[in-house]
Amino acid sequence: MTVFAGILLLLNALVNVACWPTFLGRVARDVRARDERGRPTRFLRVHQVLVAIAMVLAAASAVAGVWLLVS
Repeated sequence: MTVFAGILLLLNALVNVACWPTFLGRVARDVRARDERGRPTRFLRVHQVLVAIAMVLAAASAVAGVWLLVS
């Protein structure tokens, strides 16, 4: 069961690292991401925070997955 949990955590980290940056790229190209002066809008900033949190959680999942597989 520990091996299964470790693999699942590593897969979770991999999917997050693969999907979220792509999503942020699409958000950054959206017309709502910048105002008339080219400054970032709240729409872009909120999504940047969401992606940053997702990356931290992906890193934590990767560390926990490796720890479960090694221990």
